[in-house]
Order: sequence, then C-alpha cells, then structure tokens
Amino acid sequence: MKIAQIAPLWESVPPKLYGGTERVVSYLTEELVRQGHDVTLFASGDSQTVARLWAACPQAFRSQTGLVNRDVPMILMQEQAFGVEAGSFDIIHSHLDFLSFPLSRRCATPVLTTLHGRLDLPEFVAMYEEYADMPVVSISNAQRLPLPDVNWQGTVYHGLPDLYTFHPDPGSYLAYLGRICPEKRPDHAIEIAKRVGIPLRMAAKVDPLDREYFETQIVPLLDHPLVEYLGEITDVEKCDLLGNAAAVLCTYDWPEPFGIVLIEALACGTPVLAYRCGSIPEIIEDGVTGFICDNLEEMVASIDRLPLIRRQRCRDSFTTRFTVERMVHEYLAVYQGMATTVRPRVRMNGRSSRLLSHRRAPAAELVLPHIGST
Repeated sequence: MKIAQIAPLWESVPPKLYGGTERVVSYLTEELVRQGHDVTLFASGDSQTVARLWAACPQAFRSQTGLVNRDVPMILMQEQAFGVEAGSFDIIHSHLDFLSFPLSRRCATPVLTTLHGRLDLPEFVAMYEEYADMPVVSISNAQRLPLPDVNWQGTVYHGLPDLYTFHPDPGSYLAYLGRICPEKRPDHAIEIAKRVGIPLRMAAKVDPLDREYFETQIVPLLDHPLVEYLGEITDVEKCDLLGNAAAVLCTYDWPEPFGIVLIEALACGTPVLAYRCGSIPEIIEDGVTGFICDNLEEMVASIDRLPLIRRQRCRDSFTTRFTVERMVHEYLAVYQGMATTVRPRVRMNGRSSRLLSHRRAPAAELVLPHIGST
C-alpha cells in the first residue's frame, strides 16, 4: 500500500529523548517499510526514517529557539498531505488528533486518525459531535469511554520493536519514568520509596507548563538519600533503568490513554505497580505482570509481594501482546477496510460544512477482532 504518516512536529521522529506519540509513529513507519509498503512520513526535518521524509520544518518545535511561528509549518504540512499529495496515497494516517479534521474531512483519500490523548474533557463533546464522520482509532478501550458514539474503527494497542533486552533478575531499586506533572503523581512515587526504604531512580521530562509544579512541589522532595533524579534519558539508558529495577512505579492519577512506559517495562521483564486508572487494567495483568492498586497504601503493601511476579511472564506478555508486528498487522486491517470505502462528497456552505452522506459502519465493524482485547 501507499501510506502517508502524519506526525506532530513538537518532537522529531523518533524523539531524541521523551516523546510518546512520535516514538510510536516511528515504530509504525519503519515496520510498514520493512514489510514492503511505500510510506511517506510527514514530520520535522531532523527525523530519521527509511521512509520518504517530507520535512515540514528543519527541526522539531522543541529544538527551535528565537522568534518563530509554529502554526505555519503545521498548516503547510497538512495542506501538502491532505491536498497536494493526497492522490498519491491509498490511505493517510494522521497522528494530529482533531487538529487535522477540517482538512482531512475534505480529502478525497481515506484518512484515519489515531487519537493519542485523553478524551474526557467537556469541550471535546461538541468537537467530536461536529466531526462524527471522521474515522478514528483508540489506543485503549478505556480511552474511548467518554465518547462512545465517535466513528471508532477499532482499538489498536501500541507496539514496540525488540529494542529492550530481557533482564531475568530484579534489581534493588524502584524506577519512575515519564513526565513530571501533577496527574502523574511523582510525589507518590517518592513517598512509596521513603515508606519502604528502597531507592528510587527517576527519569523524567519537565514541560514548561509544569516547571512551577516541579520546582515548588517536587524539587524539595528530591533532597532525600533514597531519591535520585536523572532528568531525561535516551532509549539505551532507558533499557538499563527499567531492566535493572525491581519494579516500575506508574503512579498515574488520571485516565491514562495507554502509557507506553508500561510495555517498555514489560519488554525488560520488569513488573509494573500502577493505580487503577484509564488503560492500566487492559495493559497490566494484576498479580501476573504487576499489581493494580486503588490507593497509596495498597501500592506500598504491594512491594512485599513483588517476589510473586515472574519476570519471564512479564516478558512473555510483551512478546505476545505488544510487539510492533502485531500493531502494524492491526493497522493494516483498518487501512485495507478504509481503502475500499468510497468517500462521500462534501458541501461547502458558508460558515460550516456538512457531509451530504455518511455511512457509519455497523457496530460489528467498528471494533476489529482483538484490536486490543485482553
């Protein structure tokens, strides 16, 4: 198939350090090419890929300094993908969430959008009612619960290439990996380490929006002999951090859409301790690949139960459920189904536009087999 992948421009593909969506786009793109598909990646110019790269800007937004307007490359990239070059593709796969809907709705080539973020914000109701015709994929079944009537084509869990080596023996510390922000509750991870007397190694990004929270709420907690803050780390360093840990703490206090760190930990054979939020019960098998907890006290108590978890079982969960080959297989099933569907015409009508006709797939077609079943 001739496939376009449209990536966000905040990070390169793959990202140099932190970046979940861009990392998944990279894995998907490279595996599609490996399987013989003709792929064009729309991304920042500092991206690395074996696909054809259409560079929307020289560098990812995060690397840019000085006076710049970030809307310009984003608009021009979408104009190229959904307009100028659209006829070159059998399918266009957008990872821009709803930002691409106005142009992709009017694109003659089928467009699939993977929704990578949370969907429980109240203003999203009107947005997805307006764009109820747009075909979308969720990254967990829990993610779609706030918007059950969206035009879901299926749930496709993220998958990883075999980047992370299996570590059969547990280490002597706990690990926290991801982003420092209130909803990720890094303060709970620190509190757990203090209560159980086990060292905690924290590798995390701090966004500008969360800088004040980090400096006022988290930095004072880092001044403890059990806590080591590493900042952001590379994929190689990530394998060592996760693989040599006794467990990974995912103290998320929000409806996590997926949580790629969970499957990175499983790939290393490391169990995960997480709160019962969002996708967690879909990814982690309670008592088998980790423990799902309802509060801080339960998570503290679960540390003593870690010897019950077989690290080989964690690795097996990764190899059977979360590989990049499985992810690509499921996306291809969606692509092929959409590529054979005739796109409806669009009427432009002053301030708004409406599809003249729209065929919603029957419920049985919306959730493909697995596409994410546990």
